[in-house]
Amino acid sequence: MKRILFLIVSTMSIAASAQQVLSPETLWKLGRVATIGISKDGKSIVYKVSTPTVEENKSNSKFYTIPVIGGNPVEVQESQTKDLVADKNVSPDGKYILSNQEVKTENVLGKDFYPELDKSEAQIYDGLDYRHWDTWNTGSHNHVFCALNKGNKVTPFDIMKGEPYDSPQKPSGGDEDYIWSPNSNSIIYVSKKKFGTAYAMSTNTDLYEFNIETKTTKNLTATNPGYDTNPAFSPNGDLTWLQMKRDGYEADKNDIIVSFKGMNMNLTANWDGSVDSFKWNADNKKIYFTAAVDGTLQLFEVNFPGLTKIAVTVKQITNGDFDVHAIVGLSGDNVIVTREDFNHAAEIYSYNLKKKTFTQLTKINDETYSKLALPKSERRYVTTTDGKKMLVWVVLPPNFDKTKKYPTLLYCQGGPQSPLTQFYSFRWNLSLMASQGYVVVAPNRRGMNGHGQAWNEQISKDWGGQVMDDYLSAIDDVSKESYVDKARLGCVGASYGGYSVYFLAGIHNNRFKTFIAHDGVFNAQSMYGTTEEVFFNNWENGGPYWDKNDALVQKAYSTFNPINYVDKWNTPILIIHGGKDYRISYSQALEAFQAAQLRGIKSRFLYFPEENHWVLKPQNGMVWQREFFKWLKETL
Repeated sequence: MKRILFLIVSTMSIAASAQQVLSPETLWKLGRVATIGISKDGKSIVYKVSTPTVEENKSNSKFYTIPVIGGNPVEVQESQTKDLVADKNVSPDGKYILSNQEVKTENVLGKDFYPELDKSEAQIYDGLDYRHWDTWNTGSHNHVFCALNKGNKVTPFDIMKGEPYDSPQKPSGGDEDYIWSPNSNSIIYVSKKKFGTAYAMSTNTDLYEFNIETKTTKNLTATNPGYDTNPAFSPNGDLTWLQMKRDGYEADKNDIIVSFKGMNMNLTANWDGSVDSFKWNADNKKIYFTAAVDGTLQLFEVNFPGLTKIAVTVKQITNGDFDVHAIVGLSGDNVIVTREDFNHAAEIYSYNLKKKTFTQLTKINDETYSKLALPKSERRYVTTTDGKKMLVWVVLPPNFDKTKKYPTLLYCQGGPQSPLTQFYSFRWNLSLMASQGYVVVAPNRRGMNGHGQAWNEQISKDWGGQVMDDYLSAIDDVSKESYVDKARLGCVGASYGGYSVYFLAGIHNNRFKTFIAHDGVFNAQSMYGTTEEVFFNNWENGGPYWDKNDALVQKAYSTFNPINYVDKWNTPILIIHGGKDYRISYSQALEAFQAAQLRGIKSRFLYFPEENHWVLKPQNGMVWQREFFKWLKETL
């Protein structure tokens, strides 16, 4: 009898423990994987796991190796990783090594002009690009340096000496922006060689070749006006890179270009999609790449025909409700990638090309997930007001009971051209929202990769048009379900999603009971006057607000401007913004909060003085999560 009772109690305990759900505290204890590369012998993967510690307000990192075929991870020291993985910055002949550092190239500070006034805090600018992302221009730029290898006491020389341009590109470029040629005679690097106002108006990065012997530089992509990025060489030594055609359009179709026998061959020109990242196969016959498709990120391949008459064919290799992220490398028949989904942070996987199967190699957070009851995501296809089929992700709470009614959130994705896939965010985490008891509705509205270029591009110059109908079509369709509490609908989003929240607050016709807007555009005119990348607004809105002769431009700054609908606001709103967000200035939040307060609308302003467009510090991230769900409990 005692044994039976013990079994019953044990079973109940196991069941109870399985009913735990994801919380903000658990989210911020998860390990975050970052791959370093495949070992020189091709047998192991080297990676880093960073784990945030909220108490210390920082992340601690450990380094590991794991066999490509699977097995137990082995911890190594960070210093060992440099010996385990081939250093791409060392020239193929071993003579030279590359690095990058900031150098002073222009006078900006008051003390630059007036040395005797060395305590001055003045900054003086004659053009735009006076600040970028989350830093002010102080006259320094990233430059690539080359030195003799093997510890020789030789001062590295600056291959961009005196140039007021960046490589790596700011704000987030790294050493992927420069590579060696196979013969070690030259360095290929990415740079946007524009200055001041011209820099802020353009996306025209190019690939430059610096010759080691002659110390001369040549622009390899001068004829292309858009982005040229991610240079790499094929096994046979053919320069390959990603290219966007149109200047000023940061979300243009991204194609794979191969420079072969004097010709630039666009391998993905006839494929209706946009490439994220790529790797050559060792036989020089195929390139593997990742791209968005139907609400996910998947692995693709494209053949390289050279000068033969063989047709170029793009083929999707993987399929499922998950995201395949950057390709780490190739090992035999295996492609090493990271993979995630709404319920699981990124882990390292091996995909076998012959067996067409995944093998999970790292299991950093499996133990944590095993104790949680996780949400379920469903695909739903909604007919839009213009008769198109739109994918809508619906994320249901753990232990979902369709006989109950749940408060429901419309999630508005940023971008605006950004695929809404099976992503795992440590801030906008749909699994976490659902785990707190909310149904989450996440539409793949206009402006998202993975549904063809026309769908992606339709949002430009139409921010407040069809896309708003898409949002409302999604929430109205899901609200037909008996499990949705139509009296408790909320709307949340960041960046363009924040703009969407501000706009919908004025046109929703009492659908929503609460709103949350993070780093959103509230006033299109003042956004144009404060953003650091002017090209973005020029493309998305058609030009500056003072262009009175262009009907589309005037529509963007009037009909599609959220500030013009504040008189219709009648719903509680939480407004969040970072003080170092220079893409969308925090002044947007000040305008929105002041308007809500003066109209007597329940509102709150959550301000992070030292955060940019993201919230990166652990304690700030925890405050964000607690305030987010606190607001929903108060208002929904």
